[in-house]
Amino acid sequence: MATIDKDRLLAFLRRERYAVQASVNDDGGPQAGLVGVVVSDQFEVFFDTLGNSRKAGNLRRRPRAAMVLGPAGADAAQTVQLEGPADEPSGADLARLLDLYFERFPDGRDRQRSSDVAYWRVRPAWIRFSDFTSDPPDVVEFTPGDPG
Repeated sequence: MATIDKDRLLAFLRRERYAVQASVNDDGGPQAGLVGVVVSDQFEVFFDTLGNSRKAGNLRRRPRAAMVLGPAGADAAQTVQLEGPADEPSGADLARLLDLYFERFPDGRDRQRSSDVAYWRVRPAWIRFSDFTSDPPDVVEFTPGDPG
Protein backbone atom coordinates (compact mmCIF):
# COMPACT_ATOMS: atom_id res chain seq x y z
CA MET A 1 0.00 0.00 0.00
CA ALA A 2 1.42 3.39 -1.00
CA THR A 3 2.23 5.60 1.97
CA ILE A 4 2.19 8.81 -0.05
CA ASP A 5 -0.40 10.53 -2.22
CA LYS A 6 0.09 13.52 -4.52
CA ASP A 7 -0.61 16.08 -1.77
CA ARG A 8 2.00 14.52 0.52
CA LEU A 9 4.40 14.17 -2.40
CA LEU A 10 4.07 17.87 -3.16
CA ALA A 11 4.62 18.72 0.53
CA PHE A 12 7.75 16.51 0.56
CA LEU A 13 9.12 18.20 -2.57
CA ARG A 14 8.48 21.65 -1.14
CA ARG A 15 10.40 20.84 2.05
CA GLU A 16 13.54 20.30 0.00
CA ARG A 17 15.56 23.42 -0.78
CA TYR A 18 18.10 21.75 -3.03
CA ALA A 19 18.19 19.13 -5.76
CA VAL A 20 20.82 17.41 -7.83
CA GLN A 21 20.06 18.28 -11.45
CA ALA A 22 21.50 16.11 -14.23
CA SER A 23 21.77 16.77 -17.94
CA VAL A 24 23.74 15.49 -20.92
CA ASN A 25 26.79 17.30 -22.33
CA ASP A 26 27.94 17.66 -25.96
CA ASP A 27 29.77 14.32 -25.88
CA GLY A 28 26.72 12.49 -24.50
CA GLY A 29 28.27 12.31 -21.04
CA PRO A 30 26.51 13.14 -17.79
CA GLN A 31 26.80 16.41 -15.92
CA ALA A 32 25.22 17.00 -12.52
CA GLY A 33 25.07 19.93 -10.15
CA LEU A 34 23.34 21.05 -6.99
CA VAL A 35 20.70 23.75 -7.49
CA GLY A 36 18.30 25.61 -5.21
CA VAL A 37 14.72 24.75 -6.16
CA VAL A 38 11.08 25.60 -5.64
CA VAL A 39 8.15 23.43 -6.70
CA SER A 40 4.84 24.79 -8.02
CA ASP A 41 1.36 23.36 -7.48
CA GLN A 42 1.76 21.72 -10.91
CA PHE A 43 4.97 19.95 -9.75
CA GLU A 44 7.14 22.24 -11.90
CA VAL A 45 10.67 22.35 -10.47
CA PHE A 46 12.24 25.78 -10.93
CA PHE A 47 15.84 26.96 -10.43
CA ASP A 48 18.33 29.56 -11.58
CA THR A 49 21.87 29.22 -12.85
CA LEU A 50 24.41 31.25 -14.75
CA GLY A 51 23.51 31.49 -18.40
CA ASN A 52 27.00 30.37 -19.38
CA SER A 53 27.06 27.38 -16.99
CA ARG A 54 27.49 23.84 -18.26
CA LYS A 55 23.95 22.93 -17.16
CA ALA A 56 22.41 25.85 -19.06
CA GLY A 57 24.31 24.93 -22.24
CA ASN A 58 23.39 21.28 -21.87
CA LEU A 59 19.70 22.07 -21.34
CA ARG A 60 19.61 24.41 -24.33
CA ARG A 61 21.03 21.70 -26.58
CA ARG A 62 19.02 18.82 -25.08
CA PRO A 63 16.07 20.24 -23.10
CA ARG A 64 15.53 17.30 -20.72
CA ALA A 65 16.64 16.91 -17.13
CA ALA A 66 16.69 14.39 -14.32
CA MET A 67 16.65 15.48 -10.69
CA VAL A 68 16.93 13.95 -7.23
CA LEU A 69 15.45 15.68 -4.18
CA GLY A 70 15.78 14.51 -0.61
CA PRO A 71 17.90 14.99 2.47
CA ALA A 72 21.58 14.14 2.21
CA GLY A 73 23.75 12.04 4.47
CA ALA A 74 22.45 9.73 7.15
CA ASP A 75 18.93 11.19 6.82
CA ALA A 76 18.60 10.14 3.16
CA ALA A 77 15.84 7.61 3.88
CA GLN A 78 13.29 9.25 1.57
CA THR A 79 14.02 10.59 -1.90
CA VAL A 80 12.29 11.68 -5.06
CA GLN A 81 13.66 11.08 -8.53
CA LEU A 82 12.06 12.86 -11.46
CA GLU A 83 12.60 13.29 -15.17
CA GLY A 84 11.08 15.57 -17.76
CA PRO A 85 11.42 18.31 -20.34
CA ALA A 86 13.15 21.53 -19.35
CA ASP A 87 12.56 25.03 -20.63
CA GLU A 88 13.36 28.66 -19.91
CA PRO A 89 9.95 30.08 -18.97
CA SER A 90 9.00 33.61 -19.93
CA GLY A 91 6.18 36.09 -19.43
CA ALA A 92 3.50 35.24 -16.88
CA ASP A 93 4.96 31.76 -16.25
CA LEU A 94 8.34 33.23 -15.35
CA ALA A 95 6.76 35.89 -13.11
CA ARG A 96 4.69 33.26 -11.26
CA LEU A 97 7.71 31.01 -10.71
CA LEU A 98 9.96 33.90 -9.68
CA ASP A 99 7.45 34.87 -6.98
CA LEU A 100 7.80 31.35 -5.51
CA TYR A 101 11.55 31.37 -5.94
CA PHE A 102 12.17 34.76 -4.31
CA GLU A 103 9.99 33.79 -1.36
CA ARG A 104 12.35 30.90 -0.65
CA PHE A 105 15.58 32.50 -1.90
CA PRO A 106 15.42 36.28 -1.36
CA ASP A 107 19.06 36.53 -2.47
CA GLY A 108 17.84 35.44 -5.91
CA ARG A 109 16.83 39.05 -6.50
CA ASP A 110 20.53 39.98 -6.41
CA ARG A 111 21.31 37.29 -8.98
CA GLN A 112 18.41 38.54 -11.11
CA ARG A 113 20.25 41.83 -11.56
CA SER A 114 23.03 39.91 -13.30
CA SER A 115 22.83 39.98 -17.06
CA ASP A 116 23.83 36.33 -17.14
CA VAL A 117 21.23 34.58 -14.99
CA ALA A 118 19.07 31.89 -16.59
CA TYR A 119 15.87 30.46 -15.17
CA TRP A 120 14.89 26.85 -15.79
CA ARG A 121 11.73 24.87 -15.27
CA VAL A 122 11.53 21.08 -15.34
CA ARG A 123 8.05 19.64 -15.88
CA PRO A 124 8.23 16.08 -14.59
CA ALA A 125 6.83 13.42 -16.88
CA TRP A 126 7.80 10.75 -14.33
CA ILE A 127 8.29 10.90 -10.55
CA ARG A 128 9.39 8.13 -8.17
CA PHE A 129 9.13 8.50 -4.40
CA SER A 130 11.24 6.03 -2.40
CA ASP A 131 10.89 5.51 1.34
CA PHE A 132 13.62 3.31 2.78
CA THR A 133 12.34 3.61 6.36
CA SER A 134 9.96 0.68 5.84
CA ASP A 135 10.75 -2.98 5.26
CA PRO A 136 10.37 -3.63 2.41
CA PRO A 137 11.01 -0.13 1.07
CA ASP A 138 7.98 1.71 -0.26
CA VAL A 139 8.52 2.83 -3.86
CA VAL A 140 5.71 4.69 -5.61
CA GLU A 141 5.72 6.07 -9.15
CA PHE A 142 3.61 9.03 -10.22
CA THR A 143 2.71 10.68 -13.49
CA PRO A 144 1.98 14.30 -12.53
CA GLY A 145 -1.06 14.60 -14.82
CA ASP A 146 -2.78 11.51 -13.35
CA PRO A 147 -5.63 12.13 -10.90
CA GLY A 148 -5.25 11.14 -7.25
